[in-house]
Amino acid sequence: MNRSLINIKVVLNIVGSLIIISGFLMATAIPFSIYYKENDLVPLIISSLITLFFGLAIKYRTRKHKNDEVKKREGYLIVALGWISMTFFGTLPFVLSGAIPDYTNAFFETISGLTTTGASILNDIESLPKGILFWRSMTQWIGGMGIIVLTIAILPLLGVGGMELFASESPGPTKDKIHPRIKETAKRLWLIYFSLTAMQCILLMVAGMDFYDAINHSLTTMSTGGFSTKQASIGFYDSAYIQYIIIFFMFLAGTNFTLLYFGFKFKFYKFWENDEFKWYVAAIIVLCALIIPTVYFVYGRNAGMEASFRAVLFQVVSIITTTGYSSSDFTAWGSFVTFIFFLLLFTGASAGSTSGGMKLVRIVLLMKNGFLEFKRRLHPNAIIPVHLNNVGVSSKIIYNLLAFVFFYLFLFVMGSIAVTFLGVDFMEALSAVATSIGNVGPGIGKLGPSYSFYELPLAVKWILSFLMLVGRLELFTITILFTPYFWRLK
Repeated sequence: MNRSLINIKVVLNIVGSLIIISGFLMATAIPFSIYYKENDLVPLIISSLITLFFGLAIKYRTRKHKNDEVKKREGYLIVALGWISMTFFGTLPFVLSGAIPDYTNAFFETISGLTTTGASILNDIESLPKGILFWRSMTQWIGGMGIIVLTIAILPLLGVGGMELFASESPGPTKDKIHPRIKETAKRLWLIYFSLTAMQCILLMVAGMDFYDAINHSLTTMSTGGFSTKQASIGFYDSAYIQYIIIFFMFLAGTNFTLLYFGFKFKFYKFWENDEFKWYVAAIIVLCALIIPTVYFVYGRNAGMEASFRAVLFQVVSIITTTGYSSSDFTAWGSFVTFIFFLLLFTGASAGSTSGGMKLVRIVLLMKNGFLEFKRRLHPNAIIPVHLNNVGVSSKIIYNLLAFVFFYLFLFVMGSIAVTFLGVDFMEALSAVATSIGNVGPGIGKLGPSYSFYELPLAVKWILSFLMLVGRLELFTITILFTPYFWRLK
């Protein structure tokens, strides 16, 4: 019988590379510490050196295996161990500087950053050193593009249908993909990601932000992460221009990055040929139309129509893209509005974007398949496929979709049971689990935009950390490691 062992050394070789990259990116916070003359300089230097040392040591010990073939199971381990190791080393600046001395809280804040969830345990953000806050924002920027590259480059290699769902077509080069070579695709995506981040930074500075706040908010907007340098988040800035700029870039970050690439090439017709994008725009319009009257007539008459419109548009775009910024506390707008935002914790924006959640394309396909069941019952012998972008969707993708949605809801239910068992209020537990697995950030109740996750029990924070990681890596990438099928020898 053929038995194939996992080549752990090739896994560690690639993980070592990821750790080295983390070490270099960690060092980008050092100039801010020097400029602002804060006490986080030495901890940042030590953290960066420790990270680089371990990354280089792992690379050196596995140097003979760097060119070995990466198989499916190795690929899953690379993704899982890569994110876990980056989280582990990412906690060092927080712990060594004393900004977050408790390790559980430091781990929670770091994994919330890398998964671009944005849930925070901090109650006085402005008191943290500038270098530490920049590293906190950088974790989200790293994680934001990480999921794009994972979706497009890694998942198809593992045979889990990531590209099929992402582009609604079969794997392999076609005219609608950015480039037939995965490496070239990744380069183009990074260029778009970097360019939009720089563009937003410049516009925010023109609108009145200083460079430090502008670069931090640009990093956490394009990653749909939502970490702010202010405890009041974007509500701190009483500027319509700043808020509209952030709304625009949150919207772009929640858009399929393949469409953004075509937009850079002035092929704007691609947007309106894409069903998911049309649903994305329609969802924002419909949600705003539902919520604005309530906010204006009940809560916002004194502020005026424009302010009410901007507040609702900001929060709708922030939550549907899973960014999690707040310009207002939406939980103060009444039960009806709060319930709508609770539902949005599950949706997410476009596939192939930096947003979390189920993704709109899955919800659209699920709805279309559900409605077609009526037609199939009337015509049981007819083959009636679901269509997306005028192309038939294979039954395999539908089966994968149904499995994903079932497992997503299963994790939500089991996570909610575990969190309530540990003493968290029922509604707060539901929102904590939903916002964690959806990588959104704020919840409802005492976990809403005006509060933090600091008071949660330590055990709950570890559960939520796990759910953040599982949600960010599309569920199966992590959970498959806990099945006997993964470790069984063939």
